[in-house]
Amino acid sequence: MFESSYHHVHTTLRNCSYQAGVIYRLTAIESFAFGSLISAVDPVATLALFQALDVDPILYMLVFGESVLNDAVSIVMTNSVLAFQDASEASATGVFAAFGHFLLMFICSSVVGVVFALVSALLLKHINLRRIPSLELGTVIIFAYAPYALAEALRLSGIMAILFCGIVMSHYTHFNLSPSSQITVQLAFRTIAFLSETCVFAYIGLAIFSFDHKFETSLILWSIFLILLSRAFNIFPLSSLANQCRSVKISFQNQVVMWFSGLRGAIAFALSLHLPFEKETRAVLITTTLIIVLVTIVVLGGSTMPLLKVLRSHYADKLTMSKTEDQGAAIDADDLELTEKLSGGKFFEVDKRYLIPFLRRRFTQQEVRDCQMEMQKMTSQWYSGVAQLPTSEDEVLQTEEALDGSADVQDDAL
Repeated sequence: MFESSYHHVHTTLRNCSYQAGVIYRLTAIESFAFGSLISAVDPVATLALFQALDVDPILYMLVFGESVLNDAVSIVMTNSVLAFQDASEASATGVFAAFGHFLLMFICSSVVGVVFALVSALLLKHINLRRIPSLELGTVIIFAYAPYALAEALRLSGIMAILFCGIVMSHYTHFNLSPSSQITVQLAFRTIAFLSETCVFAYIGLAIFSFDHKFETSLILWSIFLILLSRAFNIFPLSSLANQCRSVKISFQNQVVMWFSGLRGAIAFALSLHLPFEKETRAVLITTTLIIVLVTIVVLGGSTMPLLKVLRSHYADKLTMSKTEDQGAAIDADDLELTEKLSGGKFFEVDKRYLIPFLRRRFTQQEVRDCQMEMQKMTSQWYSGVAQLPTSEDEVLQTEEALDGSADVQDDAL
């Protein structure tokens, strides 16, 4: 009786809204799928701006951590909803089944990623590959990709597996590598991430002219409004609740910036392209998602700098897009020691006392000296070419005159 009443009220309200032209008609499964995919935040522009500015490290960690975990949860939730797309209407049994499927995928995918990361840490701790950096790099890449492949083969979430694998590997496996391999791994993955983000945003830009769009103005406007409203109901109450248990509080200014950082991006658009709905509905959802992505990136991303200046007036003179003036003020996403200092708690005590000694290699004094010599050799090689170059305008002119003189001498000899 409760289910039939729910279906009757839900159908009546939806039909009335559709006839009034307020919203676009979507089934319950289509609505849940669209809500799941559009909740994936992608604050790439905001994080890039944070890296170039003197912002609060807590703010960077909160926005970065939320975006990474949020994307993975959004993908798993969307897949869980689409697994029940054959149902014509959402029932209480279907909702609980979808939620159970989501929890199963979330837990199993996380376990797969953590297991691979722990195995990689133990392997590189007990097997000495430090004198072969290329083999170290290949091992890290294999263990980083393997959980994704296995999770997809098991019909789990590959991105959830690789997310937790990356978190654990950066905390344990990274410190078992040689100094040269640590630098190489960081630069390699940052380069791959940069190229991937560039290709994805280029694809989003080309999608404006590549797809047959179907615009539903009411759906677009209501979606943008409800996205901002729901994010406000998410950020402010949960931040206030979290402050009751945190030693380092989340200030109201940081909460406003977190709310403003809810950009939509590649994940939401990619999920919309794989919706298995009817042609018209699919076109409407793809167009709506693309418009939301562009609006949030251009408007919210472009307004982040003025917002920071308004909220942080005492930082107004320091806010600049240059990182060369004070490199130490820039926030590094790999600064996990900062996270440990800010978080604390029993887990970090257990981690420091038991997990780190078990999973990280304990270097001897001779190995530490070898690492120092290796780093000095690397830096001397890097800067040897720089030291030979002229460092002032006078030296540049002298070098050019010397080159011209040698060229004249060669011409005279010929």
